[in-house]
Amino acid sequence: MGYSNLKRIIDANINRATEALRALEEITRFYLDDKSLSEKLKNMRHFVCSFFDFDYENLLKSRDTINDVGTDILNVTKNDRILNIENIFKSNIKRLQQTLRVLSEYGTLPENLRYESYTLEKVIYERLKMNIKKYMLDKRNLYLVTNSDKFTSDDEFLDRIALALKCGVDIIQLREKNRPAKEIIELGFRIRELASNFNALFIVNDRIDIAKIVKADGVHLGQDDIGMEVAREVLGDEYIIGISTHCPDDALRAMKDGADYIGVGPVFKTPTKPGRIPVGLEYVKWACENVDIPFFAIGSIEPDNIKDVVDAGAKRVAVVRAIMNSENPVQNIEKFKNILLQAS
Repeated sequence: MGYSNLKRIIDANINRATEALRALEEITRFYLDDKSLSEKLKNMRHFVCSFFDFDYENLLKSRDTINDVGTDILNVTKNDRILNIENIFKSNIKRLQQTLRVLSEYGTLPENLRYESYTLEKVIYERLKMNIKKYMLDKRNLYLVTNSDKFTSDDEFLDRIALALKCGVDIIQLREKNRPAKEIIELGFRIRELASNFNALFIVNDRIDIAKIVKADGVHLGQDDIGMEVAREVLGDEYIIGISTHCPDDALRAMKDGADYIGVGPVFKTPTKPGRIPVGLEYVKWACENVDIPFFAIGSIEPDNIKDVVDAGAKRVAVVRAIMNSENPVQNIEKFKNILLQAS
């Protein structure tokens, strides 16, 4: 290998390493608000640059970006991949480790820097897990609560869920009140896979034990279910916990107790909650002005009334029958998403 080619390898990998470190630094600084981790990455970036400062002029002279055969390989545009914090972290931490290995082989960079990156990967990712799902939650606006009663088989039921996810539903809640735990668990594993395929969040209704077994993203609790404090102790901070609320006092208590989101409803009279008096649009308006966590309006929200709900201040809705029982679920989802997009 010629001297110039060796310098090109070192130069390219210094650039990759420092770019990856900067991307990781921004995550720890602005997303995790962690000064210690941010400074560690900043110091590592400065060290990589300073380690090769003595040869800066030769490295720069060796650079030939125009004729680099690697610049056109896998030229992936932003539209070809899902961009989120987790993907950005994973791609940059691996890019960093790979380039540090190259620099240690070709540029005599100390190996301990790469070993330190392995430790940082574990520490940062554990912190990210506590935030990623809640970050994702804030960006979701169409929440489907399941009901398998009208379907003749589980496969037909799951096909409807898959269709809904494909068309734009971005949170799915498994709510099956009348089925044994074994069947709910079996469905949970299959829905977990579907949700993962579409980068959707998966929530289990009521059952924190089943939520853990099927590795759901969270659990949704009613006012008469297990308390928030116990649920958080069992599930930990990385699980999303949502709570149904029916009045301002419920909402204030849920926020105080640390809920990640609340359901606001039922907005309209619904057969899903027989005997429950609808809260109307006034509660939606109150939530818009007073709730500082994501809230989802729920309760007989249909294509012909969602505009009223959005006009009252809701940016997110949860639906059941308008998708699960509809003869035109694709058309309904499209209308829901279009109106919600205008509200965001």
